[in-house]
Amino acid sequence: MTRKVHYFILAALIGFLSFWSCQTSDYNECVYQPDISGHEIQLEVEELHKKLLNVESKDELQTFLKTYPIISAVFLQSRNYPSEEVMVDELFKRFTNPQIAVLDGEIDRVFGDLSTLKSELNSAFSHLRYYYPDVPLPKVQTVATGLMNDLYVSDSLIIIGLDYYLGEGAKYRPINMFNYILRRYASEYIVPSIMLLYGISPTFNVTDVSDNTILAEMVSYGKSFYFAKQMMPCTPDSIMIWYTGEEMAGVRENAAIIWTHFVENELLFETNHEVKRKYIEDRPKTYDIGDKAPGRIGTWLGWQIVQAYMKKQENISLPELMETKEPQAIFNASKYRP
Repeated sequence: MTRKVHYFILAALIGFLSFWSCQTSDYNECVYQPDISGHEIQLEVEELHKKLLNVESKDELQTFLKTYPIISAVFLQSRNYPSEEVMVDELFKRFTNPQIAVLDGEIDRVFGDLSTLKSELNSAFSHLRYYYPDVPLPKVQTVATGLMNDLYVSDSLIIIGLDYYLGEGAKYRPINMFNYILRRYASEYIVPSIMLLYGISPTFNVTDVSDNTILAEMVSYGKSFYFAKQMMPCTPDSIMIWYTGEEMAGVRENAAIIWTHFVENELLFETNHEVKRKYIEDRPKTYDIGDKAPGRIGTWLGWQIVQAYMKKQENISLPELMETKEPQAIFNASKYRP
């Protein structure tokens, strides 16, 4: 490396630290919004949280558990009880505790009649039907189990733990959770999280499982974010990727420094698991870049690569993008340079 490049990187890092708090207020959060006329849907939403929080007898609770085995297994953790009788006894005590009325009131305060949540779900899945006309629609169930679980998502069923998403200021919130993770448990994150899980699913996102490079993971996540954004075209990017507004502005402002770090350290084709974790997995910061660089920055960079690719490939549809499993082909064609 020449001295000139050393000076460039030093200057870039100084800029990174100095300008991280800059705000890009003129950034347009919206992407292309297709005309979804004729594709509008109304999802079936079964409001089960009221049934649990207002259960009146053990027989009623036992019937509920048998009727909804996935809720019993995933949200109420039936495997942790030695018998069905013990489970019913313990859960009945929980759901008849006077504090449950407080939780019920908090859910009503945040979600009301669920009209906002239902509207967001219907809009997102109407967009999904626009791009994938034959995709089956899932049933949706809402539950409240005393902060046992947040989401269950499959092709046929979505279960939303409303009590997990009460947001800042709620009396009851998930415990033993870092703040950078806790902040995403607010109502506005529910549907974006669901669509991101759809975008990660191999049902939509075809990947080369033999490719263990960090680039492959970056592009796979990038495709997922791009997919989710098409389903919710004006949802802020910060909500999609779980960054604060300041972090989102910072990565946009300092994209060149982030890219330089990946290039200079030859990270794109790295296969070492511990190295990949630094840039892909959940953590408060990416300290190898800077103490204000948010975690999962490799997934954000992958999103930028996919966006650059799609801007240059105007004739490629969203399903065609999602079926493209060669990450290096996407990267090369993107000609990404911030």
